[in-house]
Formats: sequence, C-alpha cells, structure tokens
Amino acid sequence: MRDLIRRMPKAELHVHLDGSLRPATMIDLAGEIGMALPTQDPEQLGGWMLVRDARNLEDYLARFEYTIALLQTPDAIERVAYEMVADAAADGLRYLEVRYCPELSTRNGLSMDEAVAAEWRGLQRGEREFGVVSRIINCTLRHFDPQRSVAIAEHSVRMRDHGVVAFDIAGPEAGHPPEMHREAFDIAARGGLGITVHAGEAAGWESIFEAIHSCRATRIGHGTRLFENPELLRYVRDRRICLEINITSNLQTRVVATAADHPVRRYYHEGLAVTLCTDSWLMSGVTLTDEYETAHHALGFSRHDMETMALCAFEHAFLPWPERNALLARARADLASLP
Repeated sequence: MRDLIRRMPKAELHVHLDGSLRPATMIDLAGEIGMALPTQDPEQLGGWMLVRDARNLEDYLARFEYTIALLQTPDAIERVAYEMVADAAADGLRYLEVRYCPELSTRNGLSMDEAVAAEWRGLQRGEREFGVVSRIINCTLRHFDPQRSVAIAEHSVRMRDHGVVAFDIAGPEAGHPPEMHREAFDIAARGGLGITVHAGEAAGWESIFEAIHSCRATRIGHGTRLFENPELLRYVRDRRICLEINITSNLQTRVVATAADHPVRRYYHEGLAVTLCTDSWLMSGVTLTDEYETAHHALGFSRHDMETMALCAFEHAFLPWPERNALLARARADLASLP
C-alpha cells in the first residue's frame, strides 16, 4: 500500500517553506552565517527539529525561529524552495503550493519583493527539472498589526507574476481573530488572489466562521474543529469550501488525541471537500505519502477514498481553471493506470 500511495499522483496544498528545510541544508546555511545549531549531525538535527513535546500550537511554532533565521538571503530562500520541489517530486507530487510570510525574511535588509523573487526562482528551477508545478501562497501572521497585513497583501497582489496565487494568515490562533485583518483580505481578493485561512485548530468553529464570512476564504487550513457547529459544517459542505487536513500536525499541537480520533473521516463521509496535507515536512517529520498512509491505517480510508481526496486537491488548487483541469485530467488518467 505504501508504494501505491507514493506512486499515486498527489497535490500538496498546505506546507510551509520555513517548516520544510532539509536538516543538511540547515547545517550548511547556519555555517555560512555563523549561527549555532543544537547539533551538526543531520540525522540528530532532524530529530531535534521534530516536534514531539508541544503542549499547544504556540509550542509547535517555537522551532520556526531556527529556520526563519536561515532564510534571510536570496540564495538561501532559492535553495530551500528548489529542494522542496525536488523532495515533492520524490514523493509523487504533481502540484505544490508553498506558503510563507515574506516579511519574516526582511530582518537583514531584504525586501519582501526580493524574498518572493528568490522563492519563485527556486520553484521555477525545480519545476523545470522535476516537472512539479509549483506556486506561492503568501501569509501574514495573526499577531501582526493589521496594517502590516495590509502591506503584505499589497505586496502579494503586486507579485502575482512571480508565482503568488493566494493569501493566507498563520501564527497563534487563539486570541487573534482573523477578522482584525479583514482589510488585507479585501485587498488580496480584489487583486485576484485565492484566499485560504488557518482556522479551527487552536480556536474553535468561530474562527472558521470569520475566515469565511470576514476574510472570504474558499479554503480552510486545518478546519479540525468544524464539527463543533453542524450548521457551519453544512455550509462548508454545500459551498465546496475545501478543508486542508493535517493529521500529524494536529496530533502534535494536541488538537486531537490520536490519529484515529481525527474528524476527517466524518467530514469525508458527510460529503465535505477534504484533502490531506503535511503542514511542515521538517517539524512534523512526514511526507504526503506518510499522511495518506496514516489515513489508511488509522482511519480506514480505502484506496478509492484516498484517490478521491488526492483528486480534491487538484480540483481546489489556486490555479487558472485550464491549468487546473489539465493537471486533474492527467491525475485521473494516471490513477486509472495504477495496478
């Protein structure tokens, strides 16, 4: 089954650039700037970066400070983006959306435009070499002043010709309602960007409600706690708002106790548009193949179920419909050819 899942055409809609560095790359980049890491051994560093002891979302996010510090030059950003496409290809991905807050790379004088241009160069080089279509989702952060979010949204619209296809908000969810950043989302939506919002993870169904009705979300990152409001659940189902499900990450942040407890099984059977994602390859220590395998073994998803969720990702990609339809048609054909 694992080999079948790996060969299955897949699309990754929710993975963070700053959460997906290779440990060996971290060591190289840290050496270039004289930054101390907990260890110089790639395997040990990978184990150290893997979040096993988080009490909540905030604890999970703490390790990102190490990776963000390494993403302060164009060469570093381009390298990490390129390597993500290479790793995606090895895992059977056909489409990849990488999300990141470009303002986090401006600590040493880099502009947001320069940061995204470097990310786009890396993704394009990877796409040329490995054939994985790759795009960018720009994030603001919940704890930012709303005017910082506005600046990031304006930048994101300006960088549409550099692969930016959508706008998102990430960071500590509890106590930071997305509605505070409504103006930024209005700018992004009017500028033609797709909208996805981290919601329903550390905060409850109200966060999802605001993401949809205040921020114009057509996809929800996580959405784990949607079950808390059956009426909203039906609304999300009926309007085909896609849930970007992250099983392992939700375990790490204590949103669910075990993989078997994850509500994605209920969402799928009630007809919601759901697809599986990884969140962070480094901090969560998973590939997309791993997530599908977990769904199969812990939640009883059949091969047909997994293929349906995989196709859902292509259907809800933030791409122009002709490009999306071409990827979807190819994925359907390749699924039909698998033994």
